[in-house]
Amino acid sequence: MTMRTNTSNPLDTLPIPVQAKLAAAWTSFMFLYLYVDYLHLYRPGTVDGILAGVVFEFDVSSALLTAFLALISIPALMVMLSMTLPARMNRAANLVVAALYIPVTAFNAVGETWDWAVFYGLSIGLELLLLAFILRSAWTWPRVPVVAADPTTDVRQDVRR
Repeated sequence: MTMRTNTSNPLDTLPIPVQAKLAAAWTSFMFLYLYVDYLHLYRPGTVDGILAGVVFEFDVSSALLTAFLALISIPALMVMLSMTLPARMNRAANLVVAALYIPVTAFNAVGETWDWAVFYGLSIGLELLLLAFILRSAWTWPRVPVVAADPTTDVRQDVRR
């Protein structure tokens, strides 16, 4: 006679909190964002343009570099905010920021030639997939049912113990 036992598989996957999923997605997005910009430097003529003081039709200035810093700082901050904000604020911040980054990400394709379509198609496609994952994860954030408290019970006394 064989007896069955419910032993857990040592490779079982534990549920991952939404906050950790969002932080991981923003981290991946940030790495892609940075590496695409870095690899773009290898494109012929790019460094010459930078040395001449021009980046994508814009003159290099403190305002331009500040804008670039702001664009990369937001995903970096979203990594930390996704792990620390309360659920309601966290969900809202992720929905808003991810939605705003969709056009920012798509803007990278503006003015590019077909010679670079695969590079930008892959990079923008991956970034958009990560943003879609962030939007879906934040939108479907699990809700905990609110239990009505007994008005005669002082909930604070449980916290003080």
